[in-house]
Amino acid sequence: MTTASPSLLTVPEVMTRLKLGRTKVYDLLRTHRLASLKIDGARRIPADSVRDFIRTQMGEAV
Repeated sequence: MTTASPSLLTVPEVMTRLKLGRTKVYDLLRTHRLASLKIDGARRIPADSVRDFIRTQMGEAV
C-alpha cells in the first residue's frame, strides 16, 4: 500500500518555478507568503504552497 505524499521542493526548485532569485524566495518564506518546513536544517517547500501562492497572486492581479 502506498500513500500519496506531498511533493517537497528545494529553494532552487522554487526559484526556477517562480522565476525569482534566492533572496526573493527567502523573503516570501520569511513573510509566510510561502509555507515551508525544515528537515534537519534543510528547507523544503510543499508544491501545494507554491501553487497556492500563484493562485493568490493571480487573484490579486485581477
